[in-house]
Amino acid sequence: MDLDAFRQMVAKNPKGFLGRYGLGNKILQEGGNVEEAVEHLRVAVQLDPVHVASHLALGRALVKLGRKDEAKPVLNAGIDAAASGRSNGGVDLIPEMRALLQTLG
Repeated sequence: MDLDAFRQMVAKNPKGFLGRYGLGNKILQEGGNVEEAVEHLRVAVQLDPVHVASHLALGRALVKLGRKDEAKPVLNAGIDAAASGRSNGGVDLIPEMRALLQTLG
């Protein structure tokens, strides 16, 4: 899906997890406004606290903005959700989240 399609999804259903995650992630992929991506990804994490990919995307966005102290708990929550089995998958993202955490010191 393209950016406009995700924007339409969010406009139609602002509390829709999939649209928020999709839009935030797409903005990051396309090098768009990282602050806007953070807004959508924060909502996605609130709507589905065990969606591991949302935590990873939000963590990446916060790191891009230099907000390391905010990124750490987000990434740790993603790791916890995946490792606990509460999430529907996401275990494969744990190594990437741990590696990102190591770069934060």
